[in-house]
Amino acid sequence: MGPKAAQLFVSALVLLTQLLSLSDARDVGVCYGLNGNNLPSPKDVIDLYKRSRIQNIRIYQPYSEVLEALRGSGLSVSIGPRNEDIASFATSQDAANAWVNTNIVPYKNDVLFKWIAIGNEVIPGPLGANVPAAMNNIRNALATIGLAGVKVTTVLPGTALGTSYPPSAGAFASDIIQTMTSIATLLAQDDAPLMINVYPYFAYASDPDHISAEYALLTSSVPVVTDGSNQYFNLLDAMVDAFNAALEKINFGSVKLALAETGWPSVGNEPYTSVHNAQTYNKNLLDHVTQKGTPRRPDYIMPLFFFEMFNENMKEGPVEQNFGFFYPNMQPVYPFW
Repeated sequence: MGPKAAQLFVSALVLLTQLLSLSDARDVGVCYGLNGNNLPSPKDVIDLYKRSRIQNIRIYQPYSEVLEALRGSGLSVSIGPRNEDIASFATSQDAANAWVNTNIVPYKNDVLFKWIAIGNEVIPGPLGANVPAAMNNIRNALATIGLAGVKVTTVLPGTALGTSYPPSAGAFASDIIQTMTSIATLLAQDDAPLMINVYPYFAYASDPDHISAEYALLTSSVPVVTDGSNQYFNLLDAMVDAFNAALEKINFGSVKLALAETGWPSVGNEPYTSVHNAQTYNKNLLDHVTQKGTPRRPDYIMPLFFFEMFNENMKEGPVEQNFGFFYPNMQPVYPFW
């Protein structure tokens, strides 16, 4: 098989994998961070994703070794630039084109790019106002190379909400409403989701007197919060619906959400962290999110990225270091996949 035929074969394989994945209702992935000095090679990591039947992968910037390992893998990829590059994309179409030409074009025939996230938790913050223009210029650059179907979005933390309780009162902080309206306008045009990072663990661990383990771990058999006609059995749904309510308040209730990060640490802040709690939260989350929506969006199945693939020993503090499904030697922290 010649080089050109081989490339066509790999491209066809990626397309076939994409089509087959459409028959699986589980739009589930795992974040792959690299903040460790003892992690396996990218090739071994991608092989582990495939053996574990994890379909989607989120990487936080365009590491060339990881992108090379993703060639022909069939994994759907969420990728983003470094936060510090966003301002240049906002002010220069040439800068956006250059990023796409460097980091997307060389791989576009055999890596399945599904989402590009412009900014990871930069809203609220000094970079936030740059996000809408940066998103638009990256969209333009993708269209130029024939990848207009790739969804361009951004990732918000919980602090983007000025009000979050009860869920129906959810509203964006007043100083970001203009920015969020501009972002939602772009997302609605492309039917792209707004990505959010949602961590019931941190809410529970910081206020266990008022938030029960059952509510945080998705084990409650009775509603814990009643909000109008909606009943909430778990904190994750309540946190997500606060974002849905915030989108409604800026007249973009049609914009969907995707979970860009959620997870539970196995070590570092006992008794709130434990292998049992991490396994319980992640298993219940997987079962819940892939089968039903939230009370406010009951028919919408959210795409989901778990945080994260490995325990990473260069992160700050024991909690942040221990969100992984796997140890760096690729042995599971607990049975899951």
